[in-house]
Amino acid sequence: MTNLPTYTQSGQTVTFDFATNLQLTVLTASIIHVFSDRGEPGASYAIEGDKQQPTAFTVTNQGDHYDLTTAALTVHLDAAGHLDVDDAAGHPLITAYRGDRQLIDKGVDKVHQRLVEAEGHSISGATVEDDRGYQVIEALASDEQLYGLGDKPGYLNKRGYEYDNWNSDIPDAHLETFTKLYKSIPVLLGLKNGHPYGLFFDNPYRSHFDLGKESAHYYFYSAVAGNLDYYVLGGASLKAIVTNYTYLTGRTPLPQKWTLGYQQSRWGYSASQREVQEVADELEKNDLPCDAIHFDVDYMRGYRVFTWDQQKYPSGPGQFIAQLKRRGIRVIPIIDPGVKQDPNYAVYETGVKNGYFVKSPDGKLYINQVWPGNAAFPDFGRPAVRDWWAHNVKFLTDLGVAGIWNDMNEPASFKGPIPDDVVFSDQDRPATHQKMHNVYGHNMARATYAGLKAQQGKRPFVITRAAYAGTQKYSTVWTGDNQSIWPHVQLLIPQLCTLGLSGFSFVGTDIGGFGADTTPELLTRWIEAGLFSPLFRNHAAMGTRHQEPWVFGEPTLSIYRKYLKLRYRFVPYLYDLFAQETQTGLPPMRPLVLNDDQDPRNREINDEYMVGETVLVAPVVQQGQTKRLVYLPRGEWIDFWNNREYAGHQDIVADAPLAKLPLFVQKNTLLPWGPAVSHISDQPDTTMTFRLFGDHGIYDHYQDNGTDFKYQAGEWNGYHIVVDHDQVIVTLTHHGYAAAYATIRVALADRVVTLTYQPATQTYVEQV
Repeated sequence: MTNLPTYTQSGQTVTFDFATNLQLTVLTASIIHVFSDRGEPGASYAIEGDKQQPTAFTVTNQGDHYDLTTAALTVHLDAAGHLDVDDAAGHPLITAYRGDRQLIDKGVDKVHQRLVEAEGHSISGATVEDDRGYQVIEALASDEQLYGLGDKPGYLNKRGYEYDNWNSDIPDAHLETFTKLYKSIPVLLGLKNGHPYGLFFDNPYRSHFDLGKESAHYYFYSAVAGNLDYYVLGGASLKAIVTNYTYLTGRTPLPQKWTLGYQQSRWGYSASQREVQEVADELEKNDLPCDAIHFDVDYMRGYRVFTWDQQKYPSGPGQFIAQLKRRGIRVIPIIDPGVKQDPNYAVYETGVKNGYFVKSPDGKLYINQVWPGNAAFPDFGRPAVRDWWAHNVKFLTDLGVAGIWNDMNEPASFKGPIPDDVVFSDQDRPATHQKMHNVYGHNMARATYAGLKAQQGKRPFVITRAAYAGTQKYSTVWTGDNQSIWPHVQLLIPQLCTLGLSGFSFVGTDIGGFGADTTPELLTRWIEAGLFSPLFRNHAAMGTRHQEPWVFGEPTLSIYRKYLKLRYRFVPYLYDLFAQETQTGLPPMRPLVLNDDQDPRNREINDEYMVGETVLVAPVVQQGQTKRLVYLPRGEWIDFWNNREYAGHQDIVADAPLAKLPLFVQKNTLLPWGPAVSHISDQPDTTMTFRLFGDHGIYDHYQDNGTDFKYQAGEWNGYHIVVDHDQVIVTLTHHGYAAAYATIRVALADRVVTLTYQPATQTYVEQV
């Protein structure tokens, strides 16, 4: 028997004396850091601050292995370095695989592989020879589901597939066969025999997950370089795993309330002031609520970032932006990282002078091509460059923009991919593109967030295409360049729900599809399916059919309007869910399995989702379908449209003509019901309505000014609403925001109860 290694303990870190030392650090009872130094310097980009809490644990020599035990987890470590993890009840969560990998026999030798690839086919799958860095192989149970990994396309349960972490701009139609997209979020959530766990691999280098594709007996993670650096996440439920993961990497901050409104976009709008004006006019003319219009690359002067082509905006961009704002429409301009190579352009000139751009290995400025042609790339890993970029944002905030949309920041390039050895910075330490690629968009978003926060004094609204774990602290995300095809309506549900499981709560997809040409039916089903996605934006590419709802006439326009107006009714509920998310990390839009991971039916559902705990959405995502099978989870449910009641744990056939989104509310639920508005105002609401579904209910509601950070100093109100048949009680549980509602209405089945605020006693009294 091989002797166990000796170990030393320093605080909550235990170092085991293998040939390469292995460290186990107890951060909390449910989070254990596994680390082996393979010579890679630098700190985490995903995790900020000290996450360690004083935690009791023991290390016990069991003869053939060590046990490190906390109140929630036990880590078993044997002499060969195999690491297994059980929960507090002894259920296995993570079990090291003790065999050899078995490569898939695809019946192709080296000669035929070249022929197959020359014909245009790909042969996927990592090989042992490709894994030059390291790998972590874990045993798979027959009943084990695997979730997470961010924006990877495909189904909710990732078991049986393989994925790569290498941020990539892929313009082709995204399919389940794609192993990578714009984001690298290497967090894996599992249910092994019904017992939840998580693994977060904090390594920005190119990495690979095989989740049981190569073998049904194991899954593995491999990375080409970097330290062995991962976190074991425990918890009593998948919810607890998400809460622990977002405690580690950060949570989506409370957004400005208006950002939950509808947003209209198209590549090409901003080519002229006249075209943007026409869009705003049509929105108003057709009674379509909207809070923002996005400006794609056309507004710039020759695609130079932090410029505005004055000739296209004769009244001046600042005046035009102010004019739109008076109409209730905010402006969100796009910014790309590529800075045009032009010595007469101040942003480029300053970047060159201060050495702010990445360089080739020979020390010369590295140039590739993006929208402006030859372009240099800011070295966002350096704090000084992030500060400079944040200062550049002032050009836009001085004009009055409401937020910034970051694109092309994988980083994308037109003249071939950026070579791995191009010199980037890891903070102030020289590094390479190979290491910094996956955190490039993360650092750009971080810089943009800092600029907006300093210059506006409001909660920054940043959108990014590329991201890494932890980017949720700075930015909302969208799923990139989808297409106007039915598979992408189907994809939006598992993809957005997976992002939510991976820490990204403020997510969205291009409604109607970015590329290709939409149809009236497709657009209609898309606005229904995406109704509760936090980022609610219609966006399309230049050269595609216009997909503004008025283009298609009736009935498309009326149905689209119906759902936009319904969305605004639900904004207070979404805002409440975001207030809760800042404490729990749980996303507003979530898969059914997150609410109840013990119902086996919930674990594979890809065409339904929950909004919080109590709203079930079952969109039609098949062309021509007018009925669909809906699985109702645990509880009792009420059809939102006709109040028909159903028992849970059953499948029902729901009628779903084109104008109907199957929508259900859990019985005995109270929901806030926003006013019918065309835009979300920065002015406080004086009245709030709550709707009761059933005969009793309890709800906690959050209110603040919806714009800035004063809530962090206690300027917010909390309301506790209790309805028991005819009795309605409203309690102001926290009063830190002066503008408490003057009136609260509660809509019961047969009447509306109105309560008025009594400032002297800070109570609500029913009007008789």
